[in-house]
Amino acid sequence: MINHTNRARRQFLAVLAGVPLLIGCKNGMKVRMDGNVATKILSDYNVAPVGQRTVDGNPCSCSKIAIIDIDGVLLNRNFRGMESLGENPVALFREKLTAAAKDPAILSVVLRINSPGGSVTASDLMRHDLQQFRRQTGKPVLASIMDVGAGGAYYIATASDMIFAHPTSVVGGVGVVINLYNMSDTLEQQNIQPTPIRAGDHVDIGSPIKKLSKDAEAIMQEIATEFHNRFRDAVTGSRPNVEATLLDGRVFSATHAQEQGLIDGVNYFDDVVAEAKSLAGSASDAKVIMFRRNNDRAITEFDISPNSPSPIASIPISIPGLDRANLPNFLYLWQPEPGLEIRGY
Repeated sequence: MINHTNRARRQFLAVLAGVPLLIGCKNGMKVRMDGNVATKILSDYNVAPVGQRTVDGNPCSCSKIAIIDIDGVLLNRNFRGMESLGENPVALFREKLTAAAKDPAILSVVLRINSPGGSVTASDLMRHDLQQFRRQTGKPVLASIMDVGAGGAYYIATASDMIFAHPTSVVGGVGVVINLYNMSDTLEQQNIQPTPIRAGDHVDIGSPIKKLSKDAEAIMQEIATEFHNRFRDAVTGSRPNVEATLLDGRVFSATHAQEQGLIDGVNYFDDVVAEAKSLAGSASDAKVIMFRRNNDRAITEFDISPNSPSPIASIPISIPGLDRANLPNFLYLWQPEPGLEIRGY
């Protein structure tokens, strides 16, 4: 009996050594292989475009349903840390939408949302891209909320054709927040005396080294109110049955959200995928795909790509607002994480 494993090993070693090798014979034709074998290792998998990965359905089907995931805090910056792929959620979302738009076999899209929201601008950019995608392709887009779809995540969802939520989802959070701090007493206790030099009375509005004046507070409140009105208009414009007075930042259970018109139904994720197939007029065995990097270990519909801000130190030593790279943002975010406050978001 021939040991095929050992033979394959000998053939591979022979090629590595540069020895010409007869590897097959068919219809009287001999095939010879010689030369060197090279291995290419990518130092950064993120430089390669996302690829399609089949996660469900018939892999031989010609029709496709694309799942595009929106997970975690949405900020327009690259995330760093041990448990992060270093992706910018805004850029990644656009890349996946572009890939879905270019593939004519993709008949509809399901947004799988599990996010409390993020910065106002990041959320607005993502919502705008989704609107552009729907206008240009005409493909149905259904949003499916998992644990939470609040703040900027719900803001994005309102640009889809229909919104569904899991029976135990938390939905809503239509409000704006910015985390500002007054650390003047703390600095004084440490015998630190700030000496800012400025031109313009309000150029350092929101600085943690001094108390916010009434004029400065009014200015910041005006901006927050404008952004809140923008959010409210987006919701009432796409979902006219929603009572505007309820859009005060509160969150709802999935059942209550449906009663108030914030979502179209309470369904499990698989049911939403089936609805997406029905709207697209595709066969029930259409394959379901996701867009993934080569180094992304997520291989099913519910897997979440590891991408989160840097881990929080056990003793936070940074002073919010003093790191110029992490200045406070206006946020469409429900219940900001303590880690975001520490890092000045």
